[in-house]
Amino acid sequence: MKELTLQPLTAELFAPFGAVIDGQTPCETYPINEGLTQRHNALASVDCAAEGGSAVLSLFRAQAVSGGFVLRGMERHPLGSQAFINTSGNPYAIVVAPAGDLDETAIQGFLASSSQSISYHRGTWHHYLLALDSASDFVVVDRIGPGNNCDELELKSPMQLVLP
Repeated sequence: MKELTLQPLTAELFAPFGAVIDGQTPCETYPINEGLTQRHNALASVDCAAEGGSAVLSLFRAQAVSGGFVLRGMERHPLGSQAFINTSGNPYAIVVAPAGDLDETAIQGFLASSSQSISYHRGTWHHYLLALDSASDFVVVDRIGPGNNCDELELKSPMQLVLP
């Protein structure tokens, strides 16, 4: 069985798949609220208007997995982007592949720190949430509306998750 080793999540490495949402990602910043808050502006966009969709906020609670977890499938959302805001402060795993036809040889894995969140580009292939230390909550911004916005495929060659 092929192994997938997670690499540290950085804005540069993750750019083909989406955006990293954290206080370290380069962006426009400026003070607001009488100077008591620093706004990190427009870290990710919400792309949900295709075929009459709109953005919604949901809460996802992911159960923890461990090293050795077997990845068996991938999914994508062709009509909208999808953002996961980590509210539990736990590290988690991200497994992605470029948009288009799923290329299993292009699958990459990232280890997100406890302070990082992400937003997938529309059409990016990804595995479902992979909490690591304990069950973790994520506020999810994604599309609701008409049309099929979830394609799921079973991997031809399952992969075993290897934690660093």
